Amino acid sequence: MSYYIIEGGIPLKGSIHTQGAKNSAVHLIAASLLAKDEVTLENVPAIADVLKMIKILEKIGAKVAFDQQKHSLSIDSRGPVSPHIIDPIASELRASLSFLGALLARERETSILFPGGCNIGSRPVDFHLKGFSALGAETSLEHGLIQTKAARLTGKRIYLDYPSVGATINLTMVATLAKGETIIENVAEEPEIVDFCNFLKKMGAKIKGAGTKRLCIKGVPYLHGTKHRVIPDRIEGGTYLIAGAITGGELTVKEIVPQHLEPLLVKLQEAGAQITQAKDRVSIKAKGRLKAVNIKTMPYPGFPTDLQNQMIPLLALAEGTSVITETVFENRFLSVSELRKMGANIRIEGQSVVIQGVESLTGAKLASPNLRGGASLVLAALAANGSSEVHDIEHVERGYEKMEEKLRGSGAKIRRI
Repeated sequence: MSYYIIEGGIPLKGSIHTQGAKNSAVHLIAASLLAKDEVTLENVPAIADVLKMIKILEKIGAKVAFDQQKHSLSIDSRGPVSPHIIDPIASELRASLSFLGALLARERETSILFPGGCNIGSRPVDFHLKGFSALGAETSLEHGLIQTKAARLTGKRIYLDYPSVGATINLTMVATLAKGETIIENVAEEPEIVDFCNFLKKMGAKIKGAGTKRLCIKGVPYLHGTKHRVIPDRIEGGTYLIAGAITGGELTVKEIVPQHLEPLLVKLQEAGAQITQAKDRVSIKAKGRLKAVNIKTMPYPGFPTDLQNQMIPLLALAEGTSVITETVFENRFLSVSELRKMGANIRIEGQSVVIQGVESLTGAKLASPNLRGGASLVLAALAANGSSEVHDIEHVERGYEKMEEKLRGSGAKIRRI
């Protein structure tokens, strides 16, 4: 098993380039099955979740070529493709659920093992199955296997009880190839949804309203191939901005869309960091001790749940008492027990953490509980006095490509063992 050794206390300086968005790329890979021609995706991160999605594509019959150096992925699914995904790899990541919508739209049936991913709480598939049923599919979930089948798919008006990113993506794919018009209310508004809809439109889909609460989709007979560049990863970019702040450094994150990170930037400024924005980059400068702030996670455009873990160690070193309230997932504070080993003063109260800032953290041997929790431990180790080990980094590498190399390029003393 691999792990990081990190010598803390070094301010990060210089610049870091972001990767393509994990939370966009994995869904675009599944959606490529809708095309009757070859699809090329650019700016695809070479991370574990992407590699697993590619393996699933290959196992069901698609032809895939991934140039990891150029981050270019070509997918050809013109031949026969199996609608059944029963390989255990599908149960290892949540994004595999996107194959449900893609294969239902394409093959009119599918079955897939119930997906896994990070242990961050309950993430039911009810919204997905309810929407599929409204569009004309029969659905079932038995013995860990999700099955759908439809003789005919017809557009309908659908209201999502919660603006789920996964459900929005799955229902959009099915509606794209359904007969007639589908209107989906209370959809997710994340930048990754906009990227996803732009990709489908390049393939010939008729979609209006991406980035708003309402999607209007007119079904088309087929979609053609295209070339598409994945948007920058706002979560990775935000993680490195927090790294710059927690180490008291001066760091620029390049190839990013600042508007996608507005809630984070506001909170970092409120804590006392200096933020400078340009068209495709954000610079952060933090001198002296930062101040406590309160955060409440919300669906986009609120503060992202995928960045609250990374804010915990920063606020653990801030002056005063901070409160972070998690409203999206109920099991997102698993890194707290590890941060306490470093001297952090944090207590969990229901769906909130109360953080009393301390003047310093000390190095420790740590275990990553999940993707974003692991990233938060790396940030804490970068700021701590002394040496730390961060183990179980396979979680971190699900979403961050060559994290240690990027941090090392900005002055961090970090090794991957």
